[in-house]
Amino acid sequence: QVTCVEVVETYVERIKEVNPLINAVVKDRFEEALQEARQVDKLLSEGPGDDYLEEKFPFLGVPITVKEAFSLHGMPNTSGLVNRRNVIATSDATVVSRLKQAGAIPLGVTNCSELCMWYESSNRVYGRTNNPYDLQRIVGGSSGGEGSVLAAACSVIGVGSDIGGSIRMPAFFNGVFGHKPTTGVVPNDGQFPNARGVRTSFLCTGPMCRYAEDLELMLRVMAGPGVSRLKLNEKVSLEKIKFHCMDHDGGSIFVSPVDKEILQAQKKVVEHLESELGVQVRHVAIHKMKYSFQIWSAMMSSKDSNGQEAQLFTDLLGDHGKPVWPLWELMKWLVGMSSHTLPAIALGLTEKLMKLNPGGNAKLVSMGKSLQEEMEALLGPDGVLLYPSHPTIAPRHHSPICMPFNFAYTAIFNVLGLPVTQCPLGLSSEGLPLGIQLVAASYNDHLTLAVARYLEKAFGGWVSPGKV
Repeated sequence: QVTCVEVVETYVERIKEVNPLINAVVKDRFEEALQEARQVDKLLSEGPGDDYLEEKFPFLGVPITVKEAFSLHGMPNTSGLVNRRNVIATSDATVVSRLKQAGAIPLGVTNCSELCMWYESSNRVYGRTNNPYDLQRIVGGSSGGEGSVLAAACSVIGVGSDIGGSIRMPAFFNGVFGHKPTTGVVPNDGQFPNARGVRTSFLCTGPMCRYAEDLELMLRVMAGPGVSRLKLNEKVSLEKIKFHCMDHDGGSIFVSPVDKEILQAQKKVVEHLESELGVQVRHVAIHKMKYSFQIWSAMMSSKDSNGQEAQLFTDLLGDHGKPVWPLWELMKWLVGMSSHTLPAIALGLTEKLMKLNPGGNAKLVSMGKSLQEEMEALLGPDGVLLYPSHPTIAPRHHSPICMPFNFAYTAIFNVLGLPVTQCPLGLSSEGLPLGIQLVAASYNDHLTLAVARYLEKAFGGWVSPGKV
């Protein structure tokens, strides 16, 4: 009914209209995108047949955006690091290439936190990204630009990555869908920083979008041949799923208590599943979840099976430049002279502390392995766990500094390797997005995706920020 050029032009106009407010798209490729749209219209006019096109190009003419940490040919690839300001991608990351081959048209790249290791998307290259529901609120990180751009209806689908919740926190704070696949299914190639050593088991690349039905198709395209390890062709009977529910992590001293409205939203989901599907949602208390932050930290800094050390964040800070001394950077930051953000400097300082307690770390790594076994046994082939996405609704700018470990609610599932779908659940009394994490055992992504589609129908899914 509309041409591809009309679709792309509409999204380009939308970005031009709202990006000055949200600062989510940090570099556009509008001219190239319009040229590609004209080629799509030409292909359609030549008419090789809709069925053929749908099979060969499932995303034909669909506008997408990509997290700036991923290589997109001709676009910057700084990951918010000042020393990488002049780095321009000369190729496409594997997932970007696959989406382009499926017909998608990239509109540009979106903001992230410095080196993708903080949950506010702000850096010294592009500045800070704002939440479309309230410009004084954070968008989450590190795929925060993606969350913001999708919520503001500036793009249809987006590419994110997640090592501690970097897809799910932005999806939660911005009221969209995000999926962290089972570890090792979607390739991570072509992003900076990429994972090395043990972290290759924790970093996941995945889809973000406004509508739940797009998650599965995106996952199929992004995973390529790896999709055969998932059971996406299996029909899911929601009534046969064994649902489990956990209201909080058990009261970690490092993490804020879960907000009342998040708990109420989760309770409504439980009541809806029980009344509409006739299932019984079992409340569980998994004791080790209380140590989520400590387990994630210890596992992130542990050696891999070959004895290779995890890459130091401080080394990454020195990419394309001189070595960085975090304490010296802190001094410079205090007088406004540092080219790094405070969270990045703080992470550089604290990673040294992790090395001071090898015995305690070994104990926590062992606890993580035991928690993984417990989770796999609990969830089994047909289980889904309902768990809060974050203890608080989208906080105000800068406030994550005061509660730096709240990302533990998402991070724990990275080190456990489990698939998780972040699902929006309407808006809070202040007009900010609510949501929930849906967790399954490894390779059971099809279960969480099916529940997300169901909850979208039941609770309305994405709500336009313009309606707030």
